[in-house]
Amino acid sequence: MVQVKRICCIGAGYVGGPTCSVIAQMCPDVTVTVVDVNEDRIRAWNSECLPIFEPGLQEVVESCRGVNLFFSTDIDTAVKDADLVFISVNTPTKTFGIGKGRAADLKYIEACARRIADVSSGCKIVVEKSTVPVRAAESIRRIFNANTKSSLNFQVLSNPEFLAEGTAIADLKSPDRVLIGGDETPEGQRAIEALRAVYERWVPRNKIITTNTWSSELSKLAANAFLAQRISSINSISALCEVTGADVEEVAHAIGTDQRIGSRFLKASVGFGGSCFQKDVLNLVYLCEALNLPEVARYWQQVIEINDYQRRRFSSRIIGCLFNTVTDKKIALLGFAFKKNTGDTRESSSIYISRYLMDEGARLHIYDPKVKREQMIQDLSQPTLTNAEDPSRVSRLVTVTTDPYDACEDAHAIVICTEWDMFKELDYERIYKAMLKPAFIFDGRRILDDLHDQLQHIGFQVETIGKRVSQRSAFAATNDVSKPDHLPPAKKTKV
Repeated sequence: MVQVKRICCIGAGYVGGPTCSVIAQMCPDVTVTVVDVNEDRIRAWNSECLPIFEPGLQEVVESCRGVNLFFSTDIDTAVKDADLVFISVNTPTKTFGIGKGRAADLKYIEACARRIADVSSGCKIVVEKSTVPVRAAESIRRIFNANTKSSLNFQVLSNPEFLAEGTAIADLKSPDRVLIGGDETPEGQRAIEALRAVYERWVPRNKIITTNTWSSELSKLAANAFLAQRISSINSISALCEVTGADVEEVAHAIGTDQRIGSRFLKASVGFGGSCFQKDVLNLVYLCEALNLPEVARYWQQVIEINDYQRRRFSSRIIGCLFNTVTDKKIALLGFAFKKNTGDTRESSSIYISRYLMDEGARLHIYDPKVKREQMIQDLSQPTLTNAEDPSRVSRLVTVTTDPYDACEDAHAIVICTEWDMFKELDYERIYKAMLKPAFIFDGRRILDDLHDQLQHIGFQVETIGKRVSQRSAFAATNDVSKPDHLPPAKKTKV
């Protein structure tokens, strides 16, 4: 069996950095080098201020950085010296051409494969760690076969990550499973065993699943699609709860106690975000279309449609409650990351809610404890979100604050978009006194459920997801919030 002593990871992002840091800590006799073309990112990994926030990551990195964990921009040397190369680069959804808006863009994967083939010699195990469409390993293998020297031998494996941001280090150290897919040839099986041996240093053997390459790739897409489906399912029920008087938390608890269903991922909210769920579901939709399975494609497309609907519906509720206009009104938006305990904003519902409110002329004052101002402005200035006729609107309508109390001062409403624990501990009496009246709180994450009576006693008008908090007062919105007429409908994807 091949013994892995040197590992190279191409891509120092949310997957490559934490994954290889944990491998280095758990395998002190293995040299792990994480490489990236982004010099600023590598500089940050080598500093005291890491480029990503993840609980426990700083301690893991500091325990082995400079010992057997290295971060570098010298890609060629790291690849040349490695026994095993992880490919952990971005695979964004295509923004133009065939498959626009659904298919994964594999240009970075292809570039990595060509570079590996160009600088390598001897035997090399190449592992796709990025989320990729089914049969992507075959594409990598074809590039290798077309560019391989006589002295070079590649084995391509699929080893998808199943990390949840915010708990990534715990997930890596104690995973539900590790999935490795490879060829069913003797050479492929030896490569699988080599990678399995790395994980067996801390993961029980019965938690390491081996499959063929295609099953491994599809399992990753299917896992994220199933999780996204559960969130959209409970969010659809939340809309029904709001117009019937039911409480979606009580409904979720009732159905979650059924062992066949379980309680995980039944938390109603403003919608799912993050780098994987939407991208992977859209990738699955495109795959089904390409394989002439239109009914299956439409089924999974609806998961995305409900997520978009939930964001629009919540935004419409804000506008409706504020007398059907938010033009030139200050609104405090608390939380910009797509969930707590991470600084990742990719596909965050906060971005879309901000966009809808800016479309109505609201002045947003945004606070998040871990997201930098530059990231917020960049996200809100995306061409797909910014009004082309008014490119200056983000700088005019958005203020990023470093204090939640400053964000709320003189605001008409507070909108909670991320479930940071600190938002439960704020001094809401102080906040209420500084706000314009009537003062509204829109809890998009159901984190203030235990405080509703207290908040109403203070004077707040409280609105939340999937529940009528109290009888609405005369000045509250009377329109049917389940039908967000204020906002343009989501763009339909033809399937």
